[in-house]
Amino acid sequence: MKPTLIIGGGIVGLFTAYFLNKEGIEVEIIDQTDMQENCSTGNAGMITPSHIIPLAAPGMISKGIAWMFSSKSPFYIHPRLDYKLVQWCLLFFKATSESQVKRSIPYLNHLTLFSKALYQEFQEEHPVSSVQLSQKGLMMIYQTEAVEKEEIELAHLAKKYKLEAEVLNAAEVQKLEPNLEVHTRGAVYFPGDSHLDPGVLYTYLKKNLLAKGVKFHPNTQVLGFEKNQHKVHAVLTDKGKIDTGKVVLCGGAWTAELAKKLNFSLPLMGGKGYSFIQENNPAIQIPTILTERKVAVSPYGNFVRFGGTLEIAGTNQKVNLNRVKGIFESINQYYPTFKAKFPNEDQIWKGLRPCSPDGLPYIGMAPGYENVLVGAGHAMLGLTMAPATGKLLTELHQQQETSLEMKGFEVGRYS
Repeated sequence: MKPTLIIGGGIVGLFTAYFLNKEGIEVEIIDQTDMQENCSTGNAGMITPSHIIPLAAPGMISKGIAWMFSSKSPFYIHPRLDYKLVQWCLLFFKATSESQVKRSIPYLNHLTLFSKALYQEFQEEHPVSSVQLSQKGLMMIYQTEAVEKEEIELAHLAKKYKLEAEVLNAAEVQKLEPNLEVHTRGAVYFPGDSHLDPGVLYTYLKKNLLAKGVKFHPNTQVLGFEKNQHKVHAVLTDKGKIDTGKVVLCGGAWTAELAKKLNFSLPLMGGKGYSFIQENNPAIQIPTILTERKVAVSPYGNFVRFGGTLEIAGTNQKVNLNRVKGIFESINQYYPTFKAKFPNEDQIWKGLRPCSPDGLPYIGMAPGYENVLVGAGHAMLGLTMAPATGKLLTELHQQQETSLEMKGFEVGRYS
C-alpha cells in the first residue's frame, strides 16, 4: 500500500494525520517550512463554539470600507490589480447576504461543537500531554453602545443554537478581572468556550505522530503532481518524487496554489494576522476579545498573548508595524493599568489565515479527483475546527458515513 500524503503540516494537517493514523493508515506529511513556527503556533489558542457568524457577515462591507482608510484597523484589503483578489472580493460581497449567512450558521455551529467534543476526548486520551484545555470561557467586552447592541443580538442568536451566553454589566466584568481595571460598558460571556497554548499542542502532536511512525518531509516544496484518469499517483517535490495512494491538501493559505497545480479553482486568500506576548502584569484572568478593535487576549499564567488584525494579503508575509501598533494601542484602551511594552520586531509573530469568501472551510473531495481531499479555508478558526476537520477527512478517506452534513463545506462549490 502506498502512503497517504498530507501536504501542509499546520494544525489541520497534524490532526488529519492523527485520525488517519488511528485508522491504521500509513501517513507522510510534506511541509514547505521547518515546521517549528507557523499559523498554528502563534494564534490566540481559542476554541470558540460561540463564533457561529461567518467572516462574510452583513455589515462587513460598510465596516471594511471605513477600515480601509486606517492603517491600524482590524480588517484591511490592500487594493491592487489582482484577478484572484477581485474574484475573491466579489464572492465575499455575495456571501454577506442575510440568506447566505443564515445558511452558514448551522454548519459552523455543528463543526465547532464537534471539534470541542474531540478536543475533550483528546485531552482524556492524552493526560500527560501538557495540553491544558482551560475552561474559563470567553468574554466579548465592548465600550460603545452600538457594539453592545450587536453583541447582545449575537448572544440571543447563540442561545437559539443551544450555546450558553451571559450578558454582563461593567461591575460583573470587573468581578471576573479582580487584578486590574477594565474600561468597558459590559460584555457577553460565553462559558462554553475554551483556550489552550497552541504552541504546546502543536509540539505535542508532532512528537506523538513521529512516535507512531508518521513520516515528516519538512523544508520540502511541492512542484507538481503525477496524475492521470482522475487520480494522483505521486507528488513531485524539490527533494524528489513521492508515490502516493491518496493526497490531502491542508496547505493553509497556499492551498489555492496547490489546487491550481491540479487544475481546479479554490477561491482562497491569506488573511495576515499578528500577535505578541507580554508579561501578564497585572494578571488578566479571562480569555477576551476587545470587540471594537477585534483583538484577542489569551492569558497563560505569567504571560499573555495579544493578537489580531485581518489583512487580506495573498501570501505576502511582510510585517506591517502599523497594524501591530493598532493591536498594542488597544491594550491600554481596555486595560488602562496593564503594563504594556511595545514588542521588538523579532518578538512579533505573523501568520496567514486561509480565508474562503463565504467564511466556511473547504472540507471534502477535490472536484475531478477520486483520491484527493481538501481541508482548508478555516480563517481565524483553524485551531477551533482542526480536530473536526481531521476526523471528517478521515471518514471520507475511509469511505465511511461522515459525522456531520458536509454540503456547506463542498470543495467545488465555486467551480
